[in-house]
This record gives sequence, structure tokens and C-alpha cells, in this order.
Amino acid sequence: MLEVKGLSKFFGGLEAVSNIDMTVKAGEIFGLIGPNGAGKTTFFNLINGVIRPTRGRVIFEGQDITGKKPHSVAKKGIIRTFQANNIFPDFTVIENVSLSCHLKTGIGIFEASLHTPGSKKKEKDVLERSYEIIKHAGLESFTNTAANSLSHGHKRILGIANALAAEPKLLMLDEPLGGMNAEEVSETINLIRRLLDDGLTILLIEHNMRATMSLCDRIFVINFGKKIAEGNPAEVKENPEVIKAYLGAGQNA
Repeated sequence: MLEVKGLSKFFGGLEAVSNIDMTVKAGEIFGLIGPNGAGKTTFFNLINGVIRPTRGRVIFEGQDITGKKPHSVAKKGIIRTFQANNIFPDFTVIENVSLSCHLKTGIGIFEASLHTPGSKKKEKDVLERSYEIIKHAGLESFTNTAANSLSHGHKRILGIANALAAEPKLLMLDEPLGGMNAEEVSETINLIRRLLDDGLTILLIEHNMRATMSLCDRIFVINFGKKIAEGNPAEVKENPEVIKAYLGAGQNA
């Protein structure tokens, strides 16, 4: 589904991402891990068009999307979440997801203001779709709750729900479990597994190693912008270079 060939990014004299080749297969959970400062978020930003690569190519479903703007990449079906919650804090949960759904349906302001039969049908479809997403995300009991009143973990789940409203083919999750308590982590892991059952492909950055090892089919490890390992969780966990990278960063792999 996704191919990265020789991807590199320089910031001045610093090579933040260095000549990375990577392939993500359809229908898998692919983990991208590495110590703090390894270049993971920069790599995400190169894929979804937030920043342009210095060299290399990004190919999605056979199409070269290198350097495309984020909205163009999103239209292709690559949708991402961010470490900061991508929610509308003053809106309710249903309003959040409905607004995200509207971005996909393309209901124009003129059409909506006239309340045409076509716009009414689209509005009804949006509301039904929003309820489906909320239920699937496990947020049904918070449907009419303001987003800023949710717990941290449920805000993160709402961010995933907003991303789902854009109908992704490849969902990129940037530290979806960050700052969660044990119960929230369990809820989110179960949601991610449901999304995989739905046929989504997921590219995941996560510092919770136990969760990453249990979720991912394959794991790709970078350090100082360079690939140091790739394989299934068992292979990566025992890789000497991975152990060295994490112990050197003062973290427990």
C-alpha cells in the first residue's frame, strides 16, 4: 500500500531522516519506533505532506505522492492523528465527528443555507454516519458531551474518531496512547484492533512498548534518522541494535 524509497530530510546541516526504504502492506498494523528525537514525527510529516523531503519518494497505492500538500494526500486516503488532540474543544462529540464528516461530503455553504432536498439528505447521512463512528469508537455515552469535558484518554479516542470520519485507507496514529491510564490504554488498543478488523491499514508511532509489541504485525526502528532494525515484534525485541539504542537513551525497550 505504501512505499518509501530513499527518503531523506535535511534541516540545514542536520539530516533528520536519512535514506529510508520502507514498505507497509495493506491490512497490517505497522509500528514505527525509536528513542526520543529519532526522527519518527519528521518521517510522518514527510509521508503526509506537512514537510517536503530533500530527496526520495513516497508512493501510495502505486501513485507518487512525494511533496503533495496534506489535503491532497488526505484525499488519496492517508489520514493522521497528532500527538496534540485534533479535536474541536468547544463542540460536543457528535458535533466534532459531524464536522469532520462534512469535510468529506462536500456540502457547500450555498447548498446548506437553502436547505435543498439534496443538502437535507446529505445532512441526514452525515448524522447517521457520525453516530456509527461514535458507537464504533466506544464514545456513545458521551455523544452530547463537550469535547473539553472529556478525560484525556477519551479526547484522544475522539481524535481517532474525527480521523475515521475522513474515511482513511491508511490511518497514521502518532502516539495514540500517550498520557493515558491503564483503562484508557485498554480501550484504545481494542479500538485499534477493531479498525484492523474493518480492513484499515495502520501506521503507528508509539512509546508504549508493551502495547506496540502486542499490536503490530511488523515494526520498523529508527535512531538518529536512520533505520536500525525491521521485523516482527519478537525479532525487534531481541535485536542488539534496538536494545543499545533504547538503553543509550535511558529508556526501557
